[in-house]
Amino acid sequence: MYFITSNEGKFREVREMAAKYGIEVEWLKMEYLEPQGNSLEEIARVSAEMLSSQIEDEFFLEDSGLFIEALKGFPGPYSSYVFKTIGNEGILKLMNGVEDRRAYFMAVVAYFDGSTVRTFTGKVEGEIAREMRGTQGFGYDPIFLYGDKTFAEMSTEEKNRVSHRRRALEEFFRWLKENKS
Repeated sequence: MYFITSNEGKFREVREMAAKYGIEVEWLKMEYLEPQGNSLEEIARVSAEMLSSQIEDEFFLEDSGLFIEALKGFPGPYSSYVFKTIGNEGILKLMNGVEDRRAYFMAVVAYFDGSTVRTFTGKVEGEIAREMRGTQGFGYDPIFLYGDKTFAEMSTEEKNRVSHRRRALEEFFRWLKENKS
């Protein structure tokens, strides 16, 4: 089965997880036009539906975002664009003086089985740090606190054990094992 992403690190993480379930994943390295929408589930589903006309085999993709409670869920489904435009510095500036720092990362896996698209969700709760910390990871990792560490202060293995992506993928792989064996 194909996993569609342009991110090699994400592919390696997914392949390693899939192997634990006895599932073989091939990398279909491609960038695709990601639609805008009001929810990650909608974006992932529509992306998979659009790609289903180009790819005959079953495949899956993943979309994720950062949701900040005090900002009413912003940046949410716009996380990629917001990161590219204002980055972590901009988020910290928006959060300056804000006491409620609760936030969560959400990931949605969209799976196309050849005829329909099914989605699986993972979520990890934390909060927004008051400053950037750590050098690991990418994206919002330096400002997302999980316990007393940001994701960027954790080793890759430590972050992958608790991540939103892992939770969504585990839900997907368990479903796949039960329903496609």
